[in-house]
Amino acid sequence: MRLWKRGPFAFSALALVIIAVNLVLNLLPAIGIAIAQAILPLLECSLLYASLAADRGDRPRLRHLVAVAGGSPGALAAVVVAGSLVFAAEALVALEVGGIDMLSPAANPSVSPAALIVIYATGMLVSLPVTFVPFAALFDGVSFRDAFAQSLAAFMRNAAPLAVYGALSFVLLLLGLVSSGLGLLLALPWSAAASYAAWKDIFDVT
Repeated sequence: MRLWKRGPFAFSALALVIIAVNLVLNLLPAIGIAIAQAILPLLECSLLYASLAADRGDRPRLRHLVAVAGGSPGALAAVVVAGSLVFAAEALVALEVGGIDMLSPAANPSVSPAALIVIYATGMLVSLPVTFVPFAALFDGVSFRDAFAQSLAAFMRNAAPLAVYGALSFVLLLLGLVSSGLGLLLALPWSAAASYAAWKDIFDVT
């Protein structure tokens, strides 16, 4: 919350752009979803850069949307792959649980709340071991392989508190969804700032 308070409107503006891009790409069957898996994880890093700026006494700004462009190709690939792993897990569970094709949202006019909870819970669980991949790749500048290795090792050492973080983030996500997406303007920045704080504590970043 300390980080978010340094620029709540800027944080929400960044989240709004992420949500808008996601909605637009979801209108395009298959190809739009595929593009989203490459673009959205990178856009979501804007919230991490905004958290970094706030922690350093600066303010979150809209220009953080393109801050990730300064990352190396390997770092960008690591971010995209981490995000794609989460989506792949969600897609497989969606197909198994409710016959839902996440590559073609228009083909699923009715998705039960129970199915959505299972799908997003799966995504949250899968995301925990790769939570620190963006930080390792973009902020620490480690290699593609080391980014995943460090994130997994950090998760294994801190599984219990990260499970609590995941549960709270999941609750925020559900609250955002039941509020017609408006709650996501707060949920996304809060989750990102919390993951940034966790990265600092776990990796002893000063």
